Amino acid sequence: MSEERRLEVLRAIVEDYVTTREPVGSRVLTERHRLGVSPATIRNDMATLEEEGYIAQPHTSAGRVPTDAGYRLFVDRLAEVRPLTVPQKRAIETFLSEAVDLDDVVVRAGRLIAQLTGQVAVVQYPSLRRSGLRHLELVPVAEDRLLVVVITDTGRVEQRFCEVPAGADGATVLDEATLAELRARFNAAAAGKRLAELPVAFTAVVEAVGPSVAGVAGAVADLVVDTLGQEGEERIVLAGTANLARSESTFEQGLSPVLEALEEQVVLLGLLTEMSTDGVGVRIGHENRLDGLTEASVVVSDYGSGGDPVASLGSIGPTRMDYPGTIASVHAVARYLSRVLPG
Repeated sequence: MSEERRLEVLRAIVEDYVTTREPVGSRVLTERHRLGVSPATIRNDMATLEEEGYIAQPHTSAGRVPTDAGYRLFVDRLAEVRPLTVPQKRAIETFLSEAVDLDDVVVRAGRLIAQLTGQVAVVQYPSLRRSGLRHLELVPVAEDRLLVVVITDTGRVEQRFCEVPAGADGATVLDEATLAELRARFNAAAAGKRLAELPVAFTAVVEAVGPSVAGVAGAVADLVVDTLGQEGEERIVLAGTANLARSESTFEQGLSPVLEALEEQVVLLGLLTEMSTDGVGVRIGHENRLDGLTEASVVVSDYGSGGDPVASLGSIGPTRMDYPGTIASVHAVARYLSRVLPG
């Protein structure tokens, strides 16, 4: 019973500190919360929580504030995810469904998360490495050159030029009939397949065409596989960076380390990849293992069409964040984003 009571005291401290931004004392807890025990008992519980490392006293004669460990215990055992209201859900679905293309969808998702949480939003573009080929288009631009247009099943469009090798007879073959046949063969072979399955499927296409076309087919196949496998094309969008200004006093080291960390897109991509999860992942303070984010928390969720994750999105803010609200917002935007993706 004493452990359950101490957990309720911790919950009250976290909720009050997030709301007021002020250290929480025992008298305040007694006045604001019906904990069913005397102020002396609450003080004893707070002393125990402090000894266990869940709360700390920032300075003498002050109340207590949660530590990273206290926030972790709150998230793991105490936080009740707050469902979004019907108007919020409707606004998310409407706003995302009005997007005109993939870029617009990603930008809108970031703006939504930033607005809902009052924190920084980070949205990863659908990963080429986790995408499949939805359609392949071959457009001749010169006698020995093709424009290869790759459209992924997440709506991402990549364009690459392909130098066409000569056929077995020494001539290049780029007539419309040949390109139409190759286009049809590649699209049929790629239907329903992910990147890892494309090399085998495309090899079968190259082997099935005549020798005069095999060189062209092989060049196109290699280009498409290389394009979908590129890691350098991974991108993210940030929104709501200005929201950090409202939490500046929360960061003992100031905003500069956080802002510098946000500028390192490669680092953020690595963090999103590490936190990739079926549900919602939360890292608090020093759990991030990144110098600039040791005073911040990161909430991340995957998204993707057909239940197949292709990227991640999330929210970054001070450890003194509204965890139930942030978790609900990130999860909701990820779910709705998955609905509006092509596929």
